[in-house]
Amino acid sequence: MLTNTVQKGDWKSEKHVPIIEVVQATKGQPVEVKLSVGKEIGHPNTYEHYIGWFKLFFQPEGFPKPIEVGSIEFKAHGEGEVLTNYEGTVKFNTEKGGKLFALSYCNIHGLWENEEDLVIE
Repeated sequence: MLTNTVQKGDWKSEKHVPIIEVVQATKGQPVEVKLSVGKEIGHPNTYEHYIGWFKLFFQPEGFPKPIEVGSIEFKAHGEGEVLTNYEGTVKFNTEKGGKLFALSYCNIHGLWENEEDLVIE
């Protein structure tokens, strides 16, 4: 089962856990969510060891399952001395609060998850 392979941790002590920052959550406006890793402890970005992607899901209050609202891929891991930063922003529209779930994928250490409540003000 895939869910048994997803790891959790505290992003302050683990460089793989996706950090969820709600930038904007005002009624009538698009919700804006910033995703990143490595805020406290940096994650390598080399051919051998890198973060490949983030996925953001939202489960509205009263809805039975999460909905994928965004996916961010990182493609440059040192080619030509170009490195992508492990951060990105997803915007989506909703009038309901609920739960945000984020996944990150490390090519060596696998899948990592985090969650955060979304409150629409």
